[in-house]
Amino acid sequence: MDDDAIEGHPLDRQERPPSSGPQPPQRVPETQPPLLGDWFIYLSVVVLVCGVVAITALEVGVGLTDLVVRVPVVVASLLVILLAGDALVRVWRSAWAWLPVDRGRGLFRFVWAAVLAGILLGSVAALVVMLAL
Repeated sequence: MDDDAIEGHPLDRQERPPSSGPQPPQRVPETQPPLLGDWFIYLSVVVLVCGVVAITALEVGVGLTDLVVRVPVVVASLLVILLAGDALVRVWRSAWAWLPVDRGRGLFRFVWAAVLAGILLGSVAALVVMLAL
């Protein structure tokens, strides 16, 4: 039996009803370039590698105070602080840029900013703990 022969099949494409008004734009242009620019991705890769090294060392039984764990955690913490700070600034700017265009999207970006602030504080706490050990 051919599925295309069935009328009213739930997967049939249907026309969308016309919109009731103008739709908000999908993007708001940035007025200022990001602070880290293209370096954001490369630094994130370094954080990923540091995390893999530290977690692998912990999994094979190395202690938390050994250098093979401490050095990658300190390097990754410093970079995450830098990256989260840059992302926080970028999302904060984006939230204010979206508020006049689409209030819901602007407010949602403030939630992102709060999450990034939490990541920033958690990274600072991790760095302080590792330096205190």
